[in-house]
Amino acid sequence: MSKNFIADRMSKIPPSGTINMFELALMFEKKGEKVIHLEVGEPEFDTPSHIKKAAVESMEKGLTHYTSSRGIYELRAAICDDLAERGCKYTPDEVLVTPGAKHAILCAILATLNPGEEVLIPTPAWPTYHVIVKMADAKPVNVPTDHLYEINLNNLEKAVNDKTKMIIINSPNNPTGGVIEKNILKGIAEIALKHDLLVLSDEIYDRLVYDGFKQVSFASLKGMKERSIIINGFSKTFAMTGWRLGYVAAEKNLIDHCLRIQQNSTTCPTSFVQTAGVAALKTKTEDLDKMVRIYEQRRKLIVDLLNELKNVSCELPKGAFYVFPEYNLPVKSEILAEKILKETKVCVTPGSVFYAENHLRLSYAVSDSDIIEALSRLKKFFNSM
Repeated sequence: MSKNFIADRMSKIPPSGTINMFELALMFEKKGEKVIHLEVGEPEFDTPSHIKKAAVESMEKGLTHYTSSRGIYELRAAICDDLAERGCKYTPDEVLVTPGAKHAILCAILATLNPGEEVLIPTPAWPTYHVIVKMADAKPVNVPTDHLYEINLNNLEKAVNDKTKMIIINSPNNPTGGVIEKNILKGIAEIALKHDLLVLSDEIYDRLVYDGFKQVSFASLKGMKERSIIINGFSKTFAMTGWRLGYVAAEKNLIDHCLRIQQNSTTCPTSFVQTAGVAALKTKTEDLDKMVRIYEQRRKLIVDLLNELKNVSCELPKGAFYVFPEYNLPVKSEILAEKILKETKVCVTPGSVFYAENHLRLSYAVSDSDIIEALSRLKKFFNSM
């Protein structure tokens, strides 16, 4: 062909680093080899039965057609009630239900950013933020953090210029499992107010916190609702990754503009999945607490085992279900992750995916037996390096 039919913008959209590792692992599995998957943020728990039952019942009642592009009212009202428990006051018109939290971020970014505007992203960070910002022809600006996602407020403010429009934060953080303390959130709020900025707060892991940490929603801070874009969803807390259900909460004017994007792309979230979402938000607190306790135990298990590895150190995270160990070896993380997969059949994600070399991300949203077996293989690998 004489013409290049691929749009120039595709040069800004790299393949997913996590999915790349997953696809490499599949190649070994097709050969009959047993791979332990620690690269994907996929809860091993099944979706709770009452959630599945709600979806089946709604289908049997014929609720299989289009819904409002905003999402069904019952779900938006339930989301508002859930947000209110976190000190955030929203009405159903200030919530847009989306097919996954990733689409919520896409709608919010496309509705707010102009070409050339800049977005500050504390790193390590989930790479999809950068990709979506670039899709809007805006510019992501990395602001490196300390230790487990400890944001240095001075460094954050130094990165602000006349092109800066937004800060993206994520607590608990993917990939580190770090959390943002309330005093740091207040500092970010002061920067946003001083420089007239928006803050997109991705709170998808908000229920997965440990050691008595109290998660604070950015929108609950005084005067911050009008500057906040809250992203959340059902995948992680309720083991609903394949259901694709999320939402964005913000002031109505901003939501109305996000709505236009959804109307002209996905139209609406899947009808019966939204009904399942209502049921999910009614999940008993004790059931969620039980799941969190299991993750908390697995967190300690994997950190203890990682710290037994030669040339590896790992801090204890306070949230999510990831650890982000640092290694002291003269090799790029992408090369190391591929070598680990090839030699041990343990799949991990290179830190470079999250803008942090000399690290690897491991998920402990797997069984205890998988963690123990994976770390046994990794111990032999690192001892031989």
